[in-house]
Parts: sequence; structure tokens; C-alpha cells
Amino acid sequence: MSNRFAMGFAILIWAIASSGLAGAQSKSESGAKEETGFTSSLEFGGTTNSAGQVYEFDSNIGYTFTQHFGMDFGVPVYFVNASNTATGSTSGGGVGNPSVDLLWKYPHSSVNYATVLTGSAPLGDRSLGLNTGHATFDWTNRFDHGFNRVTPFFEAGFANTTSDSRVFLRPYTTFGLNSHFREGAEIDVWKFISVGAAGYEIAPFGNQTVFSRVVGPSGIAGTRSGTTYGRSFNAGHQTTGSASVASDNGFSTWLDASLNKYMDAVLGYTRSAHYDLNSVSFSIGFNVGLLLRAKK
Repeated sequence: MSNRFAMGFAILIWAIASSGLAGAQSKSESGAKEETGFTSSLEFGGTTNSAGQVYEFDSNIGYTFTQHFGMDFGVPVYFVNASNTATGSTSGGGVGNPSVDLLWKYPHSSVNYATVLTGSAPLGDRSLGLNTGHATFDWTNRFDHGFNRVTPFFEAGFANTTSDSRVFLRPYTTFGLNSHFREGAEIDVWKFISVGAAGYEIAPFGNQTVFSRVVGPSGIAGTRSGTTYGRSFNAGHQTTGSASVASDNGFSTWLDASLNKYMDAVLGYTRSAHYDLNSVSFSIGFNVGLLLRAKK
């Protein structure tokens, strides 16, 4: 584990220990009242695995028009620390693609439904694999229903890139059409603590291009055992091929702590079966908009 990742992990543990009990409330209580108006949030997270470490600082600002519809604009900043086991590995930081999210929510006593359409402009640093050279989109739909403390969910989407999540910042990005699925459940285990688990699948179709975040444009990796699992992101900066070069499947587990109504933190583990890759992640999010409204 790198020093930077260890430092971020330590900060997260300190935040849980010092802030959790003081401002603890259940997730249902904190989300019971949906407010309209301007929104803003900050989030810092990271993922470490054998390919290296990828960190992301994400900031966004938006507006919630009604209890059903809102939108926001975000700009991520990435910091990459590649493993030195990959020949031609690269490390550095850069701004990612700015994006716009359109969110519709339809809560119901039988099943809650939400859909998010995300569009991104190709303005990120291509040398760090933060930009595919094309505008990208992702349309994701979520269905869930709470049974006391347990909330099963199902997500299905259509995109022309492979998106990151709070529990898996990938060492690569892709360009090419795909459908993606995620199914699992979250359980409120104690006051402000919940745990979750989900399986996922990325099912591309047509030609695909994989852009590595850990191997630079001038680097060509030598033969290594990992490439037998299809880790094209360790074998060169850009790989083009059939759908198989961008497919993935596996599962994630996580612990989510709502430290108070302004801040939450996540610790997660993801196992990519397709890439034979184990990843550990953390994330800390701050609801800046809610905090500013509370201080008025």
C-alpha cells in the first residue's frame, strides 16, 4: 500500500472515530427530507491494487428542481501512482472529463425507481488515460425497495464507456458500447453504519478501445503473468479489439458510515473475476450545499 493511500486510509479512520458518534443518525432519517435548491458536494477517494493506485477528487454543483428532478455539473481531478511492476508505467495527476448529470427519481411504496443520464466532454489528459478522445455517455437505471433494515437493489445501464464507482476507481477507461448490470443489497446494521454487497457485469459489444491509466503512451509492457487474465491496461497505453478486451465481472462489498448529515465515508473491496484483480478502496464525501444552507 503506498504512503499516499495509507494516509488517506488513516484520515478516513480518524474521521469515523471522531465524527461518527457525535453526529450519528440513520440513513433513513438523514434522507427522509428531500430539499430543493442549489446542491454542491466534494468527494475524495482512492483505489489500490496490483496495478497501482488511482485517486480522485470530485467536485460538483447543481440544482434540485423538484423531489423528482435535478441536475449537476462536476469536474474530477485524478492522481495516479502506477505500480513499478508494469514496464512503461506512468504516474501523475490531471483533470478528468467534466460531466453533466440529469437525475429523475420516482419513490413509491412498492419500488423506488431512479434514472441518471450522464454526459462527459473529452477534455481530460489522454496521456494519463483520463480521456478517450470522444464524448461519452452513461444511462443507468436503479430499482430498490427497503424491507425493514435490508434494501435490495438492481441497476441496469447502457453506455459507451466504463464508469468508475465509489468502491472501484479503475486503472483504465474504455470507449465502446456496453450494457452494465449491478445487483445486491444494503443492510443498516447499527445507527449510522450500513454494509452492502453487489455483483456486477460489464457486457460490451462491438469494437472496444481500452486506455490505461497506469501505462503511458510511450510504454510497452513486457510479458507478465497478469496478461493471461486479459489485463490489457498492463500491456500498453491503448488496446483496440473485440468486446472481450473491455468486458468485466465480479463483486464488491463495502461499509458505509453516515458520520453526520453532511459527511459520509465508505470502505470497500472489489474482486474482478475477469481480471483476477483485488482492489481496496476508500471514499469520503461532503454535502457542502446542505452545510451552507444549515448555516444561514
